[in-house]
Amino acid sequence: MNRLVTIFVAGFIALMLLSSTIFVVDQRRFAIVFALGQVKEVIDKPGLHFKLPPPFQNVVYMDKRILTLDTPDVNRFITSEKSNVLVDSFIKWRISDPRLYYISFAGDETRAQNRLSQVIKAALSDEITKRTVREVISGQRAAVMAAVQAKLIAEAAEVGIGIVDVRLKRVEYTEQNINSVYERMRAERVRVANESRSTGAAESEQIRADADRQRTVIIAEAFRDAEKVKGDGDAKASAIYADAFGKNPEFARYYRSLEAYRASFKDRSDVLVVDPNSEFFKYFKAPAGGGK
Repeated sequence: MNRLVTIFVAGFIALMLLSSTIFVVDQRRFAIVFALGQVKEVIDKPGLHFKLPPPFQNVVYMDKRILTLDTPDVNRFITSEKSNVLVDSFIKWRISDPRLYYISFAGDETRAQNRLSQVIKAALSDEITKRTVREVISGQRAAVMAAVQAKLIAEAAEVGIGIVDVRLKRVEYTEQNINSVYERMRAERVRVANESRSTGAAESEQIRADADRQRTVIIAEAFRDAEKVKGDGDAKASAIYADAFGKNPEFARYYRSLEAYRASFKDRSDVLVVDPNSEFFKYFKAPAGGGK
């Protein structure tokens, strides 16, 4: 009986020792094998592996996947115009050198994220203080992100971290600056509106003046052409009258006298003071024109 117990205990101890020498590396993790506290091996390939039992060797696992760091607080920065802006960002990162990463942070992900937060905050401060609010918000936002990412990559590589991407989620004014920004925008819009009105009024006056000038020219040319036509007509009429009256001068004098009588006695209330024996009444006395 004692022999069976001894065999069972020995088997159990042997099984425990054997299980402590076998470990599995998942495809989502790195494995660092330590020998008496010193890094012996870094395993990045998934599969079944062997080691010496503790305390001679032990294994520490670290995440191999891309991780996301959202900055814990919205940070306040000062632009080149001495205006405050609020910036919220995030970082996509992964462990690129497990050995260096473990030496730098003892495998503590929280410490690594704190370090990255400090680095991105310093990088953002360096870039934003060089630029105006407009450049940070819209004009050079891509350039800011590229510069910050370059600095972050350089510093993160020193502690075994690879930077995949850096993005600015939000860049906006602080609350106390919003009113002043709105007032500046309003003043700018008013200035542009007044300038547009002034330009429009000047162009309107110019158009009216040009239209009046063209109207005057058109009327003058039309009057000139009308007078010319009228003169040509009168000349032709006179020529026709002269030609017609030249064929019978007596009839011409008679016709003109009738026209004069018609014009003179047009209204019964008209009064005409003329000598009855004057030449005017020649055809009243003798329609044939011969009598006195």
